[in-house]
Amino acid sequence: MDTSAADLQARQLCILRRIEELELAAEQRRLEALSISDAEAEVEPEGTEVRLSAILAARGVRDFAFRRVPADYYDRSLEERREILAANSVSQLCKSIVMVNTKAAADVSDCSNLKNSKYYVVIVQYMARLNAETIKNFLYALNENQIPKKRFNMRLAPEEESCMLTGFVHNAVTCIGMRTDIPVIIDEAITKIDEDFFWLGGGEVDLKLGMRTSQFLKAFNPFVVNCS
Repeated sequence: MDTSAADLQARQLCILRRIEELELAAEQRRLEALSISDAEAEVEPEGTEVRLSAILAARGVRDFAFRRVPADYYDRSLEERREILAANSVSQLCKSIVMVNTKAAADVSDCSNLKNSKYYVVIVQYMARLNAETIKNFLYALNENQIPKKRFNMRLAPEEESCMLTGFVHNAVTCIGMRTDIPVIIDEAITKIDEDFFWLGGGEVDLKLGMRTSQFLKAFNPFVVNCS
């Protein structure tokens, strides 16, 4: 091999080594970026649990638990969800629904009046069927029939409105630590569950919160209504 050919081969080997070094460096940066992203992703869930735990503890709720669930949790049957949460019965699986009074008077636009709020959060069992008419009748009676019944028409709030008011996205809504202090209604059936414990959203889609029913009632004093 002549000198020019040897020089060319050496230059080619040098270029190949440099390319290999650049590729390795790029891969290392990609892995580091993934590690940083994973670390950041872990901060928020921990923050949610810490924040809600502090609220519960401050209110005197001592028996509560958080549990992470699979991404396909809501694609599963109630029985499978029960198993994931290690609940005793599917009757313990509940959800928080933001409802809006679509017939409220023009001057009723927020949640400052517990008896005549524009919005209510209703906690109901997944196995139950919500009866909006009973909530309407309850609010009418709560206001001692001073507000015309036609001024109450409770409907599911739009998802974006629910998120804005609570600070929680769909399937993550909980009545604990909401952005807005919305009055809470709990279905009477939940208070009669033998286990004195129920599960609901925990502030994130894959995070569920369970707590002692009697402690929740004492701490948050929700309206107890037979609404299913």
